[in-house]
Amino acid sequence: MAGIKEIRTKIRSVQNTRKITKAMEMVAASKMRKAQDRMYAGRPYATKVREIAIHLMQAHPEYTHPYMEKRDSMNGVGLIVVTTDKGLCGGLNTNLMRLVLARINDFHEKNIALQVTALGAKGLGTLNRINANIVSEATDLGDVPELNRLIGAIKVQIDAYIEGEIDAVYLATSRFINTMRQEPTFVRLLPLPSGLEDPWQQGDDMIGEEVQIKSTYGWDYLYEPDATSVIDDLLLRYLEAVVYQAVAENMASEQSARMVAMKAASDNAKEVIDDLQLVYNKTRQAAITKEISEIVGGAAAVQS
Repeated sequence: MAGIKEIRTKIRSVQNTRKITKAMEMVAASKMRKAQDRMYAGRPYATKVREIAIHLMQAHPEYTHPYMEKRDSMNGVGLIVVTTDKGLCGGLNTNLMRLVLARINDFHEKNIALQVTALGAKGLGTLNRINANIVSEATDLGDVPELNRLIGAIKVQIDAYIEGEIDAVYLATSRFINTMRQEPTFVRLLPLPSGLEDPWQQGDDMIGEEVQIKSTYGWDYLYEPDATSVIDDLLLRYLEAVVYQAVAENMASEQSARMVAMKAASDNAKEVIDDLQLVYNKTRQAAITKEISEIVGGAAAVQS
């Protein structure tokens, strides 16, 4: 059995660890609220951009934007992976990368070339370990996503799609459901579905039959400079909004997962401290009993 001094040292060590995890839990809880507010604020914007794009394209069915052109064959794809820059957030990154690696294996089995954009250090590290073809990256995103940094990273994939180097672009991120649940999501970003339905409501295989979203009445707009330019810019803004929202969802998921993980760590540390304290008391009582027995035995020996 360990000595009293060793047990006391273990108790102090676990207590110090618990102080750290408790502080990290409180910090994550504070950041989580801000991240959730930012995420919820971004959802209506992406929805409204999608609705306006639907109306414009229905008003001009003769024009098909390159983002909506379906390719006859699938020879190459692009993949945008959104992960966190820091760890200690439970299985958030592990669950997402498990899904991503499964999809990468599917592409390899079908002899489809793959190029990857990594948004977040954790995903970048995993993709480097498997020698993935990383064409762009963005790390150290901080607590507030900056659209300018994200645009620079995803532009590589969009340009490759426009030039015909790849035939589709997929997006992988952690979708925020609630504080206790974050869902790894794999959706197609390009080509855009003809109805521009909500990408988060689609599965990872969006090549098959698609739901057509049509308004029940016509729309008439005044364009400056022309309808084609407006649609081009609007669809680009829509793609940027989807990627920005994906990063915002991931950041909200990160803080929620970290808060839950640190709370679990603090609770476990408390249980460990209680167990060590019990062992410490038993060991100390045994030592005291032994000393008393030795004293009584010595006194009896002197009297005899």
